[in-house]
Amino acid sequence: MDKDITTQRPGPSAPLADRVALVAGATRGAGRALAVELGRTGATVYATGRTTRGHASEVGRTTETIEETAELVTAAGGTGIAVPTDHLDEDRVRALVERVERERGRLDILVNDLWGGEHLLVGSVFGKKSWETPLADGLRILDLGVRSHIITAALALPLLIRSDAPLHVEVTDGTARYNRRYRENLYYDLAKNAPLRIAFGLGEELAEFGGTAVAVTPGFLRSEQMLSHFGVREENWREAVAQDPHFGIAESPYYLARAVAALAADPRRAERWNGRSTSSAELARTYGVRDVDGSRPDAWAYFEDVVHGGKDACADDYR
Repeated sequence: MDKDITTQRPGPSAPLADRVALVAGATRGAGRALAVELGRTGATVYATGRTTRGHASEVGRTTETIEETAELVTAAGGTGIAVPTDHLDEDRVRALVERVERERGRLDILVNDLWGGEHLLVGSVFGKKSWETPLADGLRILDLGVRSHIITAALALPLLIRSDAPLHVEVTDGTARYNRRYRENLYYDLAKNAPLRIAFGLGEELAEFGGTAVAVTPGFLRSEQMLSHFGVREENWREAVAQDPHFGIAESPYYLARAVAALAADPRRAERWNGRSTSSAELARTYGVRDVDGSRPDAWAYFEDVVHGGKDACADDYR
């Protein structure tokens, strides 16, 4: 991602200047961007993940670390704090929450962006029936995409509800409407539908505390891993359209992140979003947000109309 994007200082208004956020899974992609944009609005952000400057997770990427994410948060105007955490390790998550409580006294925003299962999808999962999928790989997907979310929510929510306006954000792939379709493989389908139900259920439970739980999804995400997959960089990402025409609808991680930061600063967020599923595009329309190139892509409408519906249109028609 272009450093000019990540290190721009905030404007004179910092609506989350007194807020404390935990972004679980902030190493790269949407999680990193969410941490940076919350920092840009003034928040103190605890950025967690498994890849550090001294250790790589099973994803196998060493080019993005949580230390770098925390530095980008601080450069953007917030306070970034990197805490190495495996969110499948209950003791580590407890220690993380205790640290936030000890250092800040409360937690206002919890973002569950935990995943890290892309390396299991191609060849092992996508294109295979559930009984053809190696069981160990399938169960690992559920650990990474569901169990980690549950552990983090269960241990962090007692601190979150001390906030005067608790916000819990579940990041997934697909809206509730789109995910009525089968998502490629049983394990992946379960992993990406579970956060939708987590947000719905926690919306019920947080309502009495004035809280908001919402599930959000980016569209076709130009994450660092996706750019590497196509052999391009953010600066020349459109060259990848020759390999996959659908990549023309791709959005940067900062599109969703800007929209979620606007949601976090919205005093009416509970009545608008509690218990709901939404997308970067819907949030962008609501809050007047645009992507880093000035566009406002709507990937899910594109997939519905063009990819599945057969409409004669191109990706640029949905930007």
